[in-house]
Amino acid sequence: MREIISDGNELVAKAAIEVGCRFFGGYPITPSSDIMHAMSVALPKCGGHFIQMEDEISGISVSLGASMSGTKSMTASSGPGISLKVEQIGYSFMAEIPLVIADVMRSGPSTGMPTRVAQGDVNFLRHPIHGDFKAVALAPASLEEAYTETVRAFNLAEMLMTPVFLLMDETVGHMYGKVQIPDLEEVQKMTINRKEFVGDKKDYKPYGVAQDEPAVLNPFFKGYRYHISGLHHGSIGFPTEDAKIGGDLIDRLFHKIE
Repeated sequence: MREIISDGNELVAKAAIEVGCRFFGGYPITPSSDIMHAMSVALPKCGGHFIQMEDEISGISVSLGASMSGTKSMTASSGPGISLKVEQIGYSFMAEIPLVIADVMRSGPSTGMPTRVAQGDVNFLRHPIHGDFKAVALAPASLEEAYTETVRAFNLAEMLMTPVFLLMDETVGHMYGKVQIPDLEEVQKMTINRKEFVGDKKDYKPYGVAQDEPAVLNPFFKGYRYHISGLHHGSIGFPTEDAKIGGDLIDRLFHKIE
């Protein structure tokens, strides 16, 4: 174990880097901005990329694009920003694009009180989108968990090929103190990376998997061609209006998480 002094937001960023996150796209919003700032400093030092976008929607969009290329990615926000991101959260769930979304909660509704603590997004993120949805959310309750649950969030996102929420309130985000975290070697041992298809390209069907398994989306630009869409789709990703194919898809999106 290592002993360091840090706050919750910076521990999230540290864990993200150490579990292999190499892209962050976002827009500053209190009380999550410290995650963004820490990532802006750390990512260029380890060969990663950071980009501050013009708004919350583009922040999650570029993060999804980076994830499609095979790069572990994340974004961070708070309640009002999460409200703006919900369409792309639905796209991430439907297309099976892994992404970690940190929500450092503040008082609401609307813009509420940006510097005051609340936990009102818990119920919201159980079902933030229209249509069917199965949420995966982790809620750190201490400085130690700010680190360990971030590692777990990335592992679940990569294993399940789905968006994963890291729900942390303002108090934990800004809490500052001495904390013990796992050694880097232990983190690397427990790190999970997404699967890749290595067979013949003509046999590649990213969504043609068992009913309790996630899609196998190979990184872009490696020669494995497929379609990716938020529409109901079949085994190679092309849209369909076939009721059975669409129903089986939604069932699988639930079963892989359950």
